Amino acid sequence: MATLYWQTVGEGKQDIVLLHGWGLNAEVWQTIIPRVASQFRIHLVDLPGYGRSHDFTPMSIQSMADVIWEQAPKNAIWLGWSLGGLVASRIALDHPNEVKALITVASSPCFGAHDEWQGIKPEVLLNFEQMLAENFQRTVERFLALQTLGTESAREDARTLKSVVLALPMPSVEALNMGLESLRIEDLREELTHLQVPFLRIYGYLDGLVPRKIAGKLDELYPNSLSVVMRNSAHAPFISHPDEFCETLIQFAKSLN
Repeated sequence: MATLYWQTVGEGKQDIVLLHGWGLNAEVWQTIIPRVASQFRIHLVDLPGYGRSHDFTPMSIQSMADVIWEQAPKNAIWLGWSLGGLVASRIALDHPNEVKALITVASSPCFGAHDEWQGIKPEVLLNFEQMLAENFQRTVERFLALQTLGTESAREDARTLKSVVLALPMPSVEALNMGLESLRIEDLREELTHLQVPFLRIYGYLDGLVPRKIAGKLDELYPNSLSVVMRNSAHAPFISHPDEFCETLIQFAKSLN
């Protein structure tokens, strides 16, 4: 039977659940844990199919959300990065009375480009799926490099992400393909207009995967939400600029009390 990896650290009273992005695992949060451990009780999860939760079969966003919710603390803040933002959003939509707030980081309710909606072109994601079958590790490394492009610490940040991947069992090609498919087809834009919990969106100004213009469009679509664009960061702002990221996180949490 598959087991979901779940670790709890920190001395704070407020629960916060951290969900990582495509291809990675909960070790990606190690840069921020020392900075927020006194403020939060931090729940670190490897998404089903990833890291130490690799025994799960490939899952949709909805199925991941359902599995994670079974172990979740009530009244927690849910923070999801990139693909994890879709899972966290799904949980907040499904359980509005038991979720304190939602934070998405370098994420979009619709990652795929559609008409006038900016995002990742479908053919790019399909190409990654094809490349995974041909050269698994090189494809994952290329995707990680894309996440740090443009920042002053790009090479160092890419090495950090790569070390996180290589430290634990690699996801299966099937799980990675399912993740890419979710990025290509998932669209929560309309549903999130009805979100009933406080909502913070954090973006990287230099992000090549989630264009910063998305922030302005979602400001209009979700007028009751907050958005922060971190000026010097790309797709992994908590790695390149952890102090600024954690300050944003802590201030938002204080505003909820």
